[in-house]
Amino acid sequence: MPKVDHCKQLTVILNSVADGVFTVDDRMRITLFNKAAEEITGFTEEEAIGRHCHDIFRTDVCFTSCPVKEALESGQPVINREVDIITKEGKKVPISISASMLKDENGKPLGGVETFRDQSLIYALKKEIEEKYTFHDLVSRNPAMRRLFDVLPDIASSEATVLLKGESGTGKELFAQAIHDLSPRRKGPLVIVNCGALPEPLLEAEIFGARRGAYTGSIENRPGRLEMAEGGTLFLDEIGDLPLPLQVKLLRVLENHEYQPLGARSPQKADVRFLTATNCDLEDMVEKGTFRRDLFFRINVVALQIPPLRERPEDIPLLIDVFLDRFNRTYGKKIRGFSGEALQFLLGHQYPGNVRELLNLVEQTVILCRSGEIGVEHLPAGFLEANDRDEDVSFGRRSRINKAILQDLLARYEGNRTKVARELGVDRTTLWRWMKKFDLKN
Repeated sequence: MPKVDHCKQLTVILNSVADGVFTVDDRMRITLFNKAAEEITGFTEEEAIGRHCHDIFRTDVCFTSCPVKEALESGQPVINREVDIITKEGKKVPISISASMLKDENGKPLGGVETFRDQSLIYALKKEIEEKYTFHDLVSRNPAMRRLFDVLPDIASSEATVLLKGESGTGKELFAQAIHDLSPRRKGPLVIVNCGALPEPLLEAEIFGARRGAYTGSIENRPGRLEMAEGGTLFLDEIGDLPLPLQVKLLRVLENHEYQPLGARSPQKADVRFLTATNCDLEDMVEKGTFRRDLFFRINVVALQIPPLRERPEDIPLLIDVFLDRFNRTYGKKIRGFSGEALQFLLGHQYPGNVRELLNLVEQTVILCRSGEIGVEHLPAGFLEANDRDEDVSFGRRSRINKAILQDLLARYEGNRTKVARELGVDRTTLWRWMKKFDLKN
């Protein structure tokens, strides 16, 4: 039987994998360089062998936070660190790096090994998705949302008053921002008033302004949001909460383009474009007499209905990527994404709080996650309990489940969650939720 050349066999294997692989000695000089490494960097094996790795991987991290040095010094592997390298031809290429220490048969360090993957295609696809499905700060592939994106430039170019309708958290303020940014008034201010945030006397002064002495404690002239929005756009959020007396004053502004601050002797002109939003059924409020019919017709010149997130589930993965990228930058983390099990929960949730709820959920999990992937264990217990997706499976068993039973099963199967879930007739995500509920770590 012919003798096997293990070194040659190893070289063949390494040259057949798609990831770049190279090794270094204890002086950080390259000792092995596979075919994929040649293709990604542009350097041949002959050019790379014997040179310091920073001569080949020309990137700032080589001198600040080299993954191989970090693995050698800590003894712990570095997993999926994303950096940009400059190829031999001067092209910038995004790669994902993993590095570990190399040891001999006695455990003595010999050097390090690094594997890296070209992320150019992933970045290109991500950019294409962003360009195709992003409109200003709005992201969607949903047909109803795309139709709204299509008409926004035409609406923005007019002076028409716009009523944005939708549940709380659907992104009405982002739509208002997009309309303002696309309008001829974009160089002016966008001023926002939440009509439900203040009691009537304070809200009146907030919107219309007040002159010195108009009320107790008023010692100087106070400009209102109308004056602050001069030449720009005033966005009245939650207009359904505007008290009836202020509805009359607002109607006068819309009809005559003038208003009178509290305590003022004469009215003043308003050069302002109005955007409004509500999560209420204004038509029903008109019928009940809690919202003026004439004001409703004035603000309902153009109405846009923003669908809730539960009606556009295809947007959830897009939004998760956008929010994950945002919070990675905010908190200085490099989380790649959610595990399959965690993602199942996110995709199956109904989101009564809409996009805002998803935003808060991603932020919370990013804060809690210490690894490169967000798992079920990082999801809030309340969120997990609200997402019992096993209503038709083992109902009798679930109704009898308690902490003692789970502890016994986990001990019996030595912490193997797959076997415990199979015994209970549920999936692993349901078992995760129960363990979190009873504060069981293993």
